[in-house]
Amino acid sequence: MDNYGTAHLVAMALFIVGLPVAVALGRRERRTGSHAVSRAAAVAIPLVHVPTQVVDVVTRFEIGVSLPLHLSDLAWIAAAVALWTHDRRAVALTYFWGLVLTTQAILTPSLGEDFPDLRFFAYWFIHLIIPWAAVLLVWGRRLPPTWREYRFTLAVTAVWAVSAYCFNVVADTNYGYLQRKPSNGSFLDLLGPWPVYVLAEVAIVAAIWALMTWPWTRHPADQSPIGDGSASDAR
Repeated sequence: MDNYGTAHLVAMALFIVGLPVAVALGRRERRTGSHAVSRAAAVAIPLVHVPTQVVDVVTRFEIGVSLPLHLSDLAWIAAAVALWTHDRRAVALTYFWGLVLTTQAILTPSLGEDFPDLRFFAYWFIHLIIPWAAVLLVWGRRLPPTWREYRFTLAVTAVWAVSAYCFNVVADTNYGYLQRKPSNGSFLDLLGPWPVYVLAEVAIVAAIWALMTWPWTRHPADQSPIGDGSASDAR
């Protein structure tokens, strides 16, 4: 797929349109006490994504692509759990990963396959639904992160990064772009050579996540830091 070609632009447009829709659906759930949309999405994620992964592994396995070692493979699981349970830790993972890391994959995708390849649909399904889930849960359902969830996300991400790096070294792969930058260009090109760009990315992501946490925690627990200001929204 050509970055910023027709298929990519259509996908980005769909992403943008879906964000306010997800927020509206989440707010409707909060008002009515329903869980219908959240749980339908939670079921849809594995029902759609797992079969596509199985087909990909069976029909054209590539050790550097097909294994579930991408951060998005953890993010979709976190999103499904968060949508079904509203567990704060799962919501935080979806929020931080979805709105910072997954969106980078939307803006600068590293995808060799184009429409209508199965990998194209699998890639965009999972990379669109994760940030949609994040805004539904945080701005719609009002389940914002605290500093505890921030630290939890940092710890889980560190464990994933170390595990992926070790596998990359052994198998000569590049999960998480921890060994080298994507060949089609990305934000990482601005951060210097390896390993400087990896260390810079860690610092930048940690800082951005802290900024994403701070607005939700600077008010008393019974106030809403963002939105309509109702106390019920913040709980």
